Amino acid sequence: MSDWSDLQQDLLVLIVKRINLIEDFLNFGTVCKSWCAVVTKENFNSNLRRVPWLMLAEEEDDKTCRKFFSLYNGMILKKRIPKASGKRCMESLGWLITVGKDEGEISLLHPFSGVQIQLPHQITTDHYEFNQTPVPWTFVQKAVLSANPSHTSDYVLMIIEGHYQFLSFWRPGDFLWTRVRKPVFFPHTSDVVYFNGHFYAVSYSGCVQVCDVVDSEPTKSLTVAQLPSCVDGKYYILESLGSLFVVSQNGVDIRYVKDDRERVPTDEDEEEEEKMYMYKTRNFLVFQIDLDACKTTPTRDLGDQAFFLGANASLSVQASQFPGIKLNHIYFTDNCLGAYLHFEEGGGLDMGVFNLADGSIQPHYDGVSLSRVCPPIWVTPTLC
Repeated sequence: MSDWSDLQQDLLVLIVKRINLIEDFLNFGTVCKSWCAVVTKENFNSNLRRVPWLMLAEEEDDKTCRKFFSLYNGMILKKRIPKASGKRCMESLGWLITVGKDEGEISLLHPFSGVQIQLPHQITTDHYEFNQTPVPWTFVQKAVLSANPSHTSDYVLMIIEGHYQFLSFWRPGDFLWTRVRKPVFFPHTSDVVYFNGHFYAVSYSGCVQVCDVVDSEPTKSLTVAQLPSCVDGKYYILESLGSLFVVSQNGVDIRYVKDDRERVPTDEDEEEEEKMYMYKTRNFLVFQIDLDACKTTPTRDLGDQAFFLGANASLSVQASQFPGIKLNHIYFTDNCLGAYLHFEEGGGLDMGVFNLADGSIQPHYDGVSLSRVCPPIWVTPTLC
């Protein structure tokens, strides 16, 4: 029988180009040296949609590396990313948006190629002295790209920034951040998405606004829809199958812990060591937005779609294309910054998979991965 390692390179290239899942693509390169030689970004179809990996929190014994967990096969990939060490990370289109823990510097970082793009410092945002956060690494709460910087220089990065959670954006070549003017009485911004050439944002009061950063008035925004106020949680906004959706994450429940795995003391517990609390998401509500009619319709049926929510740019994927992904489910990470900062070990416990059909929540990662600066987040794997 012939040795598989003796297959001609042209044949190996034909085979590897037909692989759609990045997990299988990377595993292909572990067989032998000749197979590894064809596992290059040129031989990978980067245009296919990817299901996100879970980037775990930084580990104390190795701060230069991060681990990525695949929902498809349970694979854990360890990748050296020293430029992300000690920084808060958010994600959009496979890029990390990092904020320094001490100095608050901001950059775009591709975790797999190592390419880094320096961005204007947070102090260049409008009226920074009145909008800064108690610690600099919490200044940016969300970041969303309009296009992939690996493929074009014509893109915009929109962020939710500061104590008052304003929207500001940056284009390549800009030396500072440009603030988007809120409509009258538009409260703090909860999430933002790029959809059909515009940025859409949703506030904590359920107000949906649109802004066109390429218009003659790029700092202007308009209200297009109104949802019920999110009293004890937050809103996410995303595109799915050509439509706009808003998701209400309802929590946070403050309750006594049930077992040692949840025993994470708050800063206020010093005098009452036996009084241990934990917060937990209760459920999610989903609304489809009709932009033409300015109407919102609640739904509990996502069809073949699954939503991924957290500190990443909110994302929808077709579940049937990805083994291990459940349709009509919401995969979420711990993104309640205002809650987990009160806990000594930080965030990472409030993660799971929400079933829209029956309201149940199951874990998507069985381990424990905690951090005050950067709890686990979803990262869409791309090679460049």
